[in-house]
Amino acid sequence: MTAARSVPSPVRSLGSKTALHLFLGVSALLMIYPFIWMIITALKTVHQSLYDPLGVVPHPATLSNFPDAWHSLPFGEAYWNSFYICVLVVAGTLLTGAMAAYGFGRVTFRGSKVLFMLFLATQMVPAQVTLIPLYVELSKFGWIDSHLALIVPGMVNPFAVFLIRQFVKSVPIELEEAALLDGANRWRIFWHVVLPNIRPGLVAVGIVVALNSWNSFLYPLIFLNSTRLFTLPLLLAQFRGQFGGVNYPLVMAGSAITIAPMVIAFLIGQRKILNSMAMSGLGGR
Repeated sequence: MTAARSVPSPVRSLGSKTALHLFLGVSALLMIYPFIWMIITALKTVHQSLYDPLGVVPHPATLSNFPDAWHSLPFGEAYWNSFYICVLVVAGTLLTGAMAAYGFGRVTFRGSKVLFMLFLATQMVPAQVTLIPLYVELSKFGWIDSHLALIVPGMVNPFAVFLIRQFVKSVPIELEEAALLDGANRWRIFWHVVLPNIRPGLVAVGIVVALNSWNSFLYPLIFLNSTRLFTLPLLLAQFRGQFGGVNYPLVMAGSAITIAPMVIAFLIGQRKILNSMAMSGLGGR
């Protein structure tokens, strides 16, 4: 006789779900609290931020910190710099990453797996280790204090290649074989068969690369010297030097102005990012 399978009681199941939702709710609150505190502080006066830094209700609330922060430093110029650098880095990363991913995922040659593993191994090298050789190389090209120092190296992203490769391998090989029988070459198959089928993955990778490019601070700090070339994170760092780290509402208002586009982009594309991670095998089980 087979043993009777125990059926979980509704009360126990409801209690488990309640505990899980409570845990997730508290975790989410802890994660978003810094952003909430940033907005609340940006709405305070300097006096409130110094004598009631943890207060959750600004009294009185003021919006003047946002235009003051915008006009205190050349935010418009920095916004344009960050925007066009981000667009070029994303476009270049998707192009080079998709071509490399297709080569590693579909074109088999002797040593291809070893070459791919060596390519991925570069992700294990901290950026600080290659910073000095990269600076010397870029200086020989004459790209120091130029946006090219941020754009060209930013177009090579091993993680993007790995992620796109997972999507390339998910495309049925029969589609490519049918295109080969119809006389299409590898280049045509790449553009007309593979790319349309991995579009969701490209969107997800593009959002991740855009976030990294927009928030990058180390490389602009090392390679850029002129204020007119500064990106938003680098310009935002000047608030502390300009105001002595005292005017926290102005600093928080500048931070909110800086991160607003990427927060909106992430909220719009978060579903595609999570789905791409799950489809590529990075989401876990």
